[in-house]
Amino acid sequence: MTLAADFRHDLEAIGLKTVSYKYNLSKDELFHEAIANDKGRVRKGGPSNEQKAFATKLGVKGPLMYYTDPDCTGRRVKDTYAVAWPEVIDQIWWKADVQQYDPAKYQGLLQRVIEHLNAKKATLYVKDVFVGADPAFAIPYRFVGEYATHAMFAHNMFPKDLKGVGDVDKRRWTMINAPSFECVPERDGCRAEAAIVIDVKNKICLVAGRADYCGVVKKTIFTVGNFLLPLQGRLSMHCSANVGAKNDAAILFGLSGTGKTTLSADPDRRLIGDDETIWSDNGLCNLEDGCYAKLIDLNKDAEPVIWDALMKPGTIIENVPAPKGKKLSEVTPHEFDLTDKSITENTRFSYPLSANPNVMPNAQGGHPATIVLLTADAFGVLPPLAILDGKQVMYHFVSGFTAKLAGTEVGITEPQAAFSACFGAPFMAHKPSVYAKLLREKMEKHKARCILLNTGWSGGAYGTGKRISIKDTRALLNAALRGDLDEGKVEYETHPIFNMKMPKSCPGVDPKVLNPRNTWADKAAYDVAATKLRDMFRKNFEDKGFAKLGIEPVM
Repeated sequence: MTLAADFRHDLEAIGLKTVSYKYNLSKDELFHEAIANDKGRVRKGGPSNEQKAFATKLGVKGPLMYYTDPDCTGRRVKDTYAVAWPEVIDQIWWKADVQQYDPAKYQGLLQRVIEHLNAKKATLYVKDVFVGADPAFAIPYRFVGEYATHAMFAHNMFPKDLKGVGDVDKRRWTMINAPSFECVPERDGCRAEAAIVIDVKNKICLVAGRADYCGVVKKTIFTVGNFLLPLQGRLSMHCSANVGAKNDAAILFGLSGTGKTTLSADPDRRLIGDDETIWSDNGLCNLEDGCYAKLIDLNKDAEPVIWDALMKPGTIIENVPAPKGKKLSEVTPHEFDLTDKSITENTRFSYPLSANPNVMPNAQGGHPATIVLLTADAFGVLPPLAILDGKQVMYHFVSGFTAKLAGTEVGITEPQAAFSACFGAPFMAHKPSVYAKLLREKMEKHKARCILLNTGWSGGAYGTGKRISIKDTRALLNAALRGDLDEGKVEYETHPIFNMKMPKSCPGVDPKVLNPRNTWADKAAYDVAATKLRDMFRKNFEDKGFAKLGIEPVM
């Protein structure tokens, strides 16, 4: 394994020769470095040398406050690429979220970034971590960048000092993160002044320009893991995972707004992870060692763990403004207005997994007994719970359906269908069928049950019906986790439009709500709405070409 004295040689091989390094600093050291040295743009039209990191009244005993470039308050989806090397061009799932980058243009861009850092005699922060908590396949990951905040984020979010990881130097990925660089699209072959480029051939993640949202440090290497791990027969997933008292593990897939975070945070179950999970021959493990939570409208009663962690040292609060009329240094984190969207709705909080009081040792667990596909159907037509077989799992997994609300205008708002393959399409480097086939194989090998759990509306669409109660959702989920809804324990009926098996009873739930048609006053209107949603599924299936990828239609 590379020691502190050796890492310079590795980076010199990339071309970094006249820079200086601060290697594997502690979080306290990085806290002070960030406040003193992280400079860039924080306001539209503002200069590029403003302070980006600050302390609260708690100082180093509280969180670091960090502010991104105003054009990068989230992932730069349209500026994310992979180098289209001949060796991998047929393997990668090219799409709007991961576009092809010309190899010659990339080599020129990388050289210019290196020359830029050398010319300015940059001070670079280096942090060595791993992607994945299981030493059997953890990916060595080295962050090298201009911002101490990003190095601190990498420390928070990824496992460190894993013992027993093989071929560390040979397998290591390196991120070169240079926010002070400015891309020139005509010269560099990119779309804008910033580009995030994954180089599979040389194991490099290049972040060139103002792409300084902390999530880039995490999601870029997650995309890399989603490329490497399936090639080893390991399923990388955008999901949460937890373990019950009988060591019965469960995984929960779901897009934003479906209740994934809320439902996985169960006091009777221990957390493996809340966002990125790997299913290998050893069972489940977290890809990360931290959490990156949304802060907007945080309710301290609903999310007490996150609320308490806001006051802890070594954490990072991103893009939350100071209370009006006060300086950051005058307030504690519990005084912030977490409804303030003046910078962005995507305010974020990075904190270590250990801040959760109920975590599995080493963030690992056994093979899941239950797979949960979450959706929030605002059309009000899907059943609250359906039992899925192997073919249906693949179909609904690649569909990745939920419904988003179009807005909050006066009157009934028309829901919009949202489909994101594998419940995380932007980060999936292979075609969706690669992950779907692995999921089905592992599900059938380990005899896991799978349910579709709908946390959306009942008795009508959004605006007419009511949201399915969290009480009913919890009762349905818990019954499934216990095995109460398994074959032979309850009677089922098959939905005539969606072709799904629905239980006719469930402990603690009114049987009437289990068949969604029963909850609509106008049965004919239900049939029309259900048929309309089914046709949306079919169109998405056809538009994405899933049949050509070996996925069978099930509705």
